[in-house]
This record gives sequence, structure tokens and C-alpha cells, in this order.
Amino acid sequence: MAKLLLGKEVTDALNADLQTRTAALREKGIAPTLGIIRVGADPSDLSYEKGATKRAELVGVDVKKFELPADASKEDVLAVIDQVNADDSIHGVLMFRPLPKHLKNDQNEICNRLDPKKDVDCMTHMSNAGVFEGLDLGYAPCTPAACMEILDFYGIDCKGKNAVVIGRSLVVGKPAGMMLMGKNATVTTCHTKTVNTAEICKNADIIVSAAGVLNSLTADFVRPGQVVIDVSINWDANKPNAKGGLGGIAGDAKFDEVEPIVAAITPVPGGVGSVTTSVLMKHVVEAAEKV
Repeated sequence: MAKLLLGKEVTDALNADLQTRTAALREKGIAPTLGIIRVGADPSDLSYEKGATKRAELVGVDVKKFELPADASKEDVLAVIDQVNADDSIHGVLMFRPLPKHLKNDQNEICNRLDPKKDVDCMTHMSNAGVFEGLDLGYAPCTPAACMEILDFYGIDCKGKNAVVIGRSLVVGKPAGMMLMGKNATVTTCHTKTVNTAEICKNADIIVSAAGVLNSLTADFVRPGQVVIDVSINWDANKPNAKGGLGGIAGDAKFDEVEPIVAAITPVPGGVGSVTTSVLMKHVVEAAEKV
């Protein structure tokens, strides 16, 4: 039976540390503040916003919300970003992406308008450069940063280990690979065009699965002794739920197959996803501490 790498334990430790740090900032007259920019009212955005707001309240971070209609123009969004850039009381900014379809072609321009010092979820090219070059420019995306927090909390040393990241998105896969290399792991990235992904994964010490494909990580991909960080959140129509019916969220791993084999694994739910909002707050606090 694998050790469950529970996000709650990581989050509890992070929250306790952040409460101490926000209290210290407030004693200096600094109220760490997150600005949230949302265009439209996508249900998943609203859900994350609710969770982030609740976590902010818990750890002592203030929140300022900037809500725009779904048909907001590029100029409308840029004006709000300029407003938060100029507001010294806002230390970090979260803007929900992807933006509505009519802004798709302008998304890079809009994202890069944000001051990188306030970019707490790697929205700008400058923040991405910081992740890839190991420089203190902006902040890493919260999801791969949460993966690193889990590895650190549970004392999983990456030095000299072989790590495989499944997925190459700018949101998770690529930055996760760079952050693992920053921990001195030897990293292989697998993706939809990779040949023999299962064989490559079996040779890994650490697997970070961010494919976003339900049941894609099976027993054929793993061996005893491995650590599996399952990043993805998928819908499994056949998963029993707390109400006695079927339907719930699940990761990439076919959990019942993989968990008995590996040494440690993050569950879904209750793993990486539960740590991301605390990481977001950590970035806001760090930005406030630099003022």
C-alpha cells in the first residue's frame, strides 16, 4: 500500500506559516492583498475564486475583485490591469484564463501588461523566463509550485533522481520539468507524440502526470518504489461518490491499479489541487514582503 501524499497536511503547514507572516506584515502597516480579475462568470472560475477568497481570509490576505462582463473589450481589460499595476495596496494579481474567445488573439498582450512583480500565477512572459532561467522574476504557476511543495513537505529528495513529466503545457508540464531540474533531478518530458511512454515512466523515480486524461496512468507505467504526483482533475462518470451514486473527480492515475504498486502517490481529490490556493497566497505574501 502506497503512502498517500495528502494535500491537507501540506496546506495546514503552509497556512500556519502564512498566518504568522501576514500578522508580521500587518504589524508594519502592510495588508497583503490579492487582486482578482475575472472576465465573465465561468463556473470553474467562480469556484476557484470562492476557494481562493476563503483561503485568503483564513491566512490574513485581503482580496480586491475586479469583475468585467463576458463581452468586455481588450481596452476594458487593459484599463483594469493598468489600474491594479498602479495600486500600491495590491501586491499580487490573479487573472482567470483562458479569456473569452473574442479576446483569444489578444491574450498575450493582455497578460503581459501586468507588472511581473505582481504576477503571482505566472501570467507574463517575464515570469516564465524566471522559471526557466531560475531567476527571481515573478512567480511560478501555482499548480507545479504545489507539486514542489508536496515533494518538499514529505522530504522527497529529487537530487540525482530520474523524473518523468507527462504533459508539456506552459501551465504545468514545462514549468514542472524546469522546477524539478532546479531540484537537481534528471527530467524527461513525455507527451502525445512520445513513443513508449509506459516504458519511460517505469524507469523513473518520480512521475508527475499532467496529461489530463482519465485512467491514462495504469499499472503498466509504474513499478515499486516510485513517487507519483497526479496533477490532473478529470471527471469520472463511474466513480462512486459520497451521495451513494456515481460521478466524481479523478486524476490521470487508475488509482486502484497504481496505488498498490508505488511507494507514494497523491490522491485526487485531496492532493495537488488542494495545495494550489495556499501556494497562491504564499506568492502574494512574498510579494508583500518585498515592498
